[in-house]
Amino acid sequence: MGLLLLVRHGQASFGADDYDVLSPTGWEQGRLLGASLAAAGARPTALVRGSMRRHRETLEALVDGAGRGSGDTGTPEPPGTPEAPGVTVDAGWDEFDHLGVVGAHPDLLGDDAWRDRRAFQTAFMEATRRWTAGEPGADGAAYPESWGEFLGRVRGALTAAAAATGSGGTTLVVTSGGAIAAACAALVDPEETDEARLARAWSRFNTVCVNTGVTRVVVGSTGPRLLTFNEHPHVSGDSLTYR
Repeated sequence: MGLLLLVRHGQASFGADDYDVLSPTGWEQGRLLGASLAAAGARPTALVRGSMRRHRETLEALVDGAGRGSGDTGTPEPPGTPEAPGVTVDAGWDEFDHLGVVGAHPDLLGDDAWRDRRAFQTAFMEATRRWTAGEPGADGAAYPESWGEFLGRVRGALTAAAAATGSGGTTLVVTSGGAIAAACAALVDPEETDEARLARAWSRFNTVCVNTGVTRVVVGSTGPRLLTFNEHPHVSGDSLTYR
């Protein structure tokens, strides 16, 4: 059997000009995970990441932490670590445009929504509910990507990663919480085609994804099966974040 390790990226930079950049905490989380995997003897045979900057930076931090092997996170950010050789970039693992989804519903956005995590989370939950239900944005505005399109591309990325893993192989995938939640929703009931039911399962998974949490998927003759969800013993205290 093969194994997929689906890793959510480290904490991004909420409220900054560019969200798609790891915060200092995000770099620490990546290094802590790398050190934890190395200590456990994990040896991925393939590395895959989404195309977003936070995916690349998380993998850089993870590889750095695995090389140290001690959990030392003394430097807040590498000066541009070269990407590990043999990394496959698959945009199918990218997050949905959460800013675009929330921005399509200006009625949900108060003055502090883009700066206050709690206010943004409230807007995010309602906006994604409308998105997954197929409700249009304000004045009938279309979303950058529909819920069905997002679900379909994540399923495609999951299928490709599972097929490439092979018997006895371990593929580590760095992606985002929404993509991991979509994969889990599909894995829980692979025969389910009702997008509304999948959306409900997705929401339950998505709201509890920890930054650099690890989800394990076993790959056998009957296809991929969810083994564990959101493991995160490597982070605690201030290094444990959800957003």
